[in-house]
Amino acid sequence: MNPLRGIALKISSVCVFMAMASLIKAVSDTIPPGQAVFFRSLFATPVIVIWLLWRHELHIGLRTKNPMGHVWRGLVGTTSMFLGFAGLGLLPLPEVTAIGYASPLLVVIFAAMFLGENVRAFRLSMVAMGMVGVLIVLSPRIGMDPSQADARETLGAVIVLLSAVCAALAQVFVRRLVKTEGTAAIVFWFSITATLMSLLSLPWGWAMPTSAQAIMLVSAGLLGGVGQILLTSSYRLADASLIAPFEYTSMLLALTVGYVVFDEVPTVTMLAGAAVVVSAGVAIILREHHLGLERSRQRKAMPPPGGV
Repeated sequence: MNPLRGIALKISSVCVFMAMASLIKAVSDTIPPGQAVFFRSLFATPVIVIWLLWRHELHIGLRTKNPMGHVWRGLVGTTSMFLGFAGLGLLPLPEVTAIGYASPLLVVIFAAMFLGENVRAFRLSMVAMGMVGVLIVLSPRIGMDPSQADARETLGAVIVLLSAVCAALAQVFVRRLVKTEGTAAIVFWFSITATLMSLLSLPWGWAMPTSAQAIMLVSAGLLGGVGQILLTSSYRLADASLIAPFEYTSMLLALTVGYVVFDEVPTVTMLAGAAVVVSAGVAIILREHHLGLERSRQRKAMPPPGGV
């Protein structure tokens, strides 16, 4: 365990994924989201394969005991990616990021529904608080304030929210997969299934990218692979409860990139809603960390079997 290095890798992964999202957004006016998913997945695969070879885990990545589990995870994960990329072309980057924070909150609900996990009242109340924050972010886009509503942005808000729902479902599938599959297999087969599933969007038309767009798409794919490796490595070096809060540094990056690169000025409503969502997410993480420490102390205090 190396907590400081784990935190550094987590923050690095957030930066890399934000760079990837920015590249996808930059080409979103002319490149369909399905095509963006194809480039993102295809060019992430060799990066992941090289990483597995370096770790001598390629044989683990290729071996699976639950192929259909990977298919279902790939289906919802690819759908989430497709919707997220579509939303990047319709909404400002900080807003897409803020709505995406609904995903870890929804995981709490879906884990209770589909995995039978015990959810305490505190977590439920924080999830409710977080969803209120998401509604605040969405409010100008879904007709709560008709003077600000715009059909294109309303569609974008709905699409990004659906992306968050699918991302949460994908996490539920991952939690099932880890019972029989290694991390290497989960990462590798998602890249493969996402690449293949993205081809289903071909009948709706793909665009011929310019040289600059092709470079950005390929770079997005390479960054996606690097980001996945950094994220996976971070959780090898430190506890999830320590690392998870650093996910919210993505909002600072999104605000900076949105303003500097895309000339997007955040609204007070968006910032207020994002603050509520982040507060709820951090509260859940800190509470679970505290409970984990308590459980650890209780286990240490218990006498061994047959002890005095």
